[in-house]
Amino acid sequence: MNISGGGIKIFGCNGNHVLAEKIASELGLSLSKCEVSKFSDGEISVRINETVRGNDIFIVQPTSNPVNDNLMELLITIDAVKRASAGRINAVIPYYGYARQDRKAKARDPISAKLVADLITSAGADRVITMDLHCAQIQGFFNIPVDHLVGMPLLSKYYGEKFGYGNDDLVAVSPDLGSVTRTRSFAEQLDIPIAIVDKRRPKPNVSEIMNIIGDFKDKTVILYDDMIDTAGTITNAANAIVERGAKEVYACCTHGVLSGAAIERIQNSCIKELLVLDTVPLTAEKAIPKIKQKSVAKVFADAIYRIHEGLPVSRIFEY
Repeated sequence: MNISGGGIKIFGCNGNHVLAEKIASELGLSLSKCEVSKFSDGEISVRINETVRGNDIFIVQPTSNPVNDNLMELLITIDAVKRASAGRINAVIPYYGYARQDRKAKARDPISAKLVADLITSAGADRVITMDLHCAQIQGFFNIPVDHLVGMPLLSKYYGEKFGYGNDDLVAVSPDLGSVTRTRSFAEQLDIPIAIVDKRRPKPNVSEIMNIIGDFKDKTVILYDDMIDTAGTITNAANAIVERGAKEVYACCTHGVLSGAAIERIQNSCIKELLVLDTVPLTAEKAIPKIKQKSVAKVFADAIYRIHEGLPVSRIFEY
């Protein structure tokens, strides 16, 4: 999947520079030269150190913590290459921040996911490439093409190789009702049954287990979600499942946000192993033995290759 380099440039901001390098390497390219830093007053400074005129530009930048700094780096880099006469500007956003603010849950709530989409479009992006949006309908917030990649096949392949496909001892569990559809797809890949945790959320970042639907007694459970933030939902679900007779619990997600007390909760929980993808960088203080990581670089590199060559991106989903 090597690209000759003609007419394409990959830039990596500070959000996940390691992933940007891996994506470029998968394409047989080096990252293009740019400097993203801060002025003494905290303003973002972006300097593009090579010509981009007429080129197909791909800017790799998740909008994870620090969310606002990373978002501004992306917006300013888009503006910089736009003003330098780039041919097409593609925002590669492995993790889309503000995605959970996708609707008015109560009176006078903002819809921040839509605002971020408007900002990215107004800055000058011609296309967005992202993975596992918390709400798939966010694609409709954009008036430009959005390629919505999925991380589930990477996760299901890991467990298929670890436990085998069609293993009667395995059950996939959705940690809440909102994740049932993605968990069903995950379970179908592994050819195993599913169960569902029914929770309620009395306030943000707080969850309580109400009921668990399904049979997992004396079986190995794999909890699957799109993201793990403070880890309250996933650890509460894991503990409740073990209390109700599960043999052992594994957990996995695409986006390991892992903020607040997440690491402490995971370390002290009954989760045997947590598998995350590298859409969000796993910093040194979060790299505990319980957490394993797989890379999404090849998936994004394949998408970039197909977009640049004018090939259908849908082929990536034909697993």
